[in-house]
Amino acid sequence: MTKSVLTIDNGNNVFFTVSGWFFCALFFAIGVINTCWGNDPGFGIFIILLSAVYIPPLNSVVKQYTGRTIPVFAKIVLAIFILWAALGVGELFAKINLMTAGF
Repeated sequence: MTKSVLTIDNGNNVFFTVSGWFFCALFFAIGVINTCWGNDPGFGIFIILLSAVYIPPLNSVVKQYTGRTIPVFAKIVLAIFILWAALGVGELFAKINLMTAGF
């Protein structure tokens, strides 16, 4: 049986794998910024923990132990929540300006 160019060894689509790592890195960075330069480090740590949902190998482990995966719809809703909380309520751009002010 020949594998398609768009699949990885475990059968996942390359798009979902790359986007998973991208959103994991993005939300991890948002969490670090909120932890170090924000007024609520607990919120930043919470965002860092939520970023783990997007790690593709974690999905394989969850499926191995529970037989289920985290639905894509749930990941989309979580991404919207994180972006809304970071950009709107968390004032991410103000924190980035504060972070870069020393340079």
